[in-house]
Amino acid sequence: MEKQRKRRCRVVLVTCPFQGHINPMLQLGTVLYSNGYSITVAHTKSNSINPSNYPNFYFLLIPDGLNECQYSSGDEIAEILRLNDNCKITFQECLAQFMEQLKAQDEMISCIIYDEILYFAESVANRLELPSIILRPAGANFFISRSALLQFKDGGNLSSKGLESEDTVPNFHPLRFKDLPLSKFGSLETMSQLLDNASHTRSSSAVIFNTMDFLEQPSLAKIEQRCQVPLFCIGPLYKFAPALSSSLLKEDISCITWLDKQTKNSVIYVSLGSLTLIDESELAEMAWGLANSKQPFLWVVRPGSVCGSDWLESLPEGFKESIGERGCIVKWAPQKEVLAHGSVGGFWSHCGWNSTLESISEGVPMICRPNSGDQKVNARYLSHVWKVGLELENEVQRGEVERAVRRLMVDKKGMEMRDRAKDLKEKTELCIGKGGSSYNSLNELLKLISSF
Repeated sequence: MEKQRKRRCRVVLVTCPFQGHINPMLQLGTVLYSNGYSITVAHTKSNSINPSNYPNFYFLLIPDGLNECQYSSGDEIAEILRLNDNCKITFQECLAQFMEQLKAQDEMISCIIYDEILYFAESVANRLELPSIILRPAGANFFISRSALLQFKDGGNLSSKGLESEDTVPNFHPLRFKDLPLSKFGSLETMSQLLDNASHTRSSSAVIFNTMDFLEQPSLAKIEQRCQVPLFCIGPLYKFAPALSSSLLKEDISCITWLDKQTKNSVIYVSLGSLTLIDESELAEMAWGLANSKQPFLWVVRPGSVCGSDWLESLPEGFKESIGERGCIVKWAPQKEVLAHGSVGGFWSHCGWNSTLESISEGVPMICRPNSGDQKVNARYLSHVWKVGLELENEVQRGEVERAVRRLMVDKKGMEMRDRAKDLKEKTELCIGKGGSSYNSLNELLKLISSF
C-alpha cells in the first residue's frame, strides 16, 4: 500500500475486551501504522493487551467503573452494556486530555475507529468533533442474521420453542430459527438491546467489515441497500498485517515441532476458541472419538475450559496411553501458523469468525461445533453454502466424533471439501493481491481517512 502521509496524524482504535474482537482491531491498527498513521489503542482494564507486543502503539486506558465481580461474572452481554453506560464520560475526559497533549506536539487525531458494540465511542467522537468509523469484526451474514432476530422478536414471533426450530427463517435462507445468533449470556431482551444499538451507523462516516466480497456478496448487497455510508470489505485483515501476537493466552509453539513430524494433510486440529466451556463427559467423548479415529490430532484444551477442572486431570483413564505420539495436547496454539502448516488437513472449530476466516484463507475444511452467537450462523454457511464444513449438531458422542473425523480426513466427501477449501483459498489470495477487491477497498479506506 502507498504511504498516505507523514506520521503526524493519529488514529484512535477503541477495542472490545474479547479475543475475537481484539484480533481484527489490532490487525487493522498494524495496517494503518504501516501506511503512515500513529496508532492509539483505547482499551478498558478487562483483558488488557500486552503493550510490549505493540511497541509502536500508544495505549490509553479508559476507566470503566467495573469491579472484579463484574469482570468475572461471565455475562458478556451485561459487561458490554455496562461499558457503554460507564465509559462515555470517562473516555471523553481522557481523550480530550490526550488531544491537548497532541496539540503541543503538532499532532492531530484523524478519526476514531471503534468496535461496533462499543458505540459509546461514536458519541464521544461527536462531542469532540472527530470523524468516526465502525469496525464490524464479524461477518456480513451475521449482521443480516441479527436483523432477522430483531425482526421476529419485534413481531412477537420468537418463543423458546421457535428458537429451537429446524424450520428455515423466511427470507433468510439458509438459516433456520435454531441458527439465529442468540448468546448464552443474558436474556433475549438485553441481547436485543445490544444488537439494536450496534446495528445503527448513527453519524459514523463508514463501516469496515473483516470479510471478502466473493464470500458474502448476497448479504453485503443487502447491507449496502440499507446503509447510507461507504462499506469497506478488507478481509482477511490478518493477511494484510505482519505476524504480531494479540493473543490474550500464551501460545505453545512446541506444537509446530510436533506438526513438522506429521505427514501432509494428516492432522486434525481441534480448538473451540477462547471462551467455550465444556463438561467432563463431553471432554471424554471428544477424547475417545479422536483416539478411535486413528488420525493424528493437535488438541487445544484451554485451562479452565472444562467445568471443575484445571487442565487435563479430567481426561479419561487410559486415553494418553492409547494415543501415544499420535496426539499433541496444548493449552493454546499459534492458530494462524497451525492452519498454514502443510500437515494440517482439517479443523474442528467453534466457528468464531476469526477462526472461520483463517481456515478458509488457508484452505482447511472444518468440523463445526458452534456454541452461540455468530458461530451458529458461520457453521450453517460453512456446511450448507460454502460446503467446506461438517456440522456436529447433536450431543457429542465418541462414535459420532470418530465418524466425523474420518469423514473429513480420509473419506471421499472430505477430499471434495478439501478441494472446495483450496478454491476458496485461491479466491482469497486474489482478493488481497494487487487489484483485488480487499486490496482496493483498503486503499479506498486509506483515502477516506486521509480526507478527514
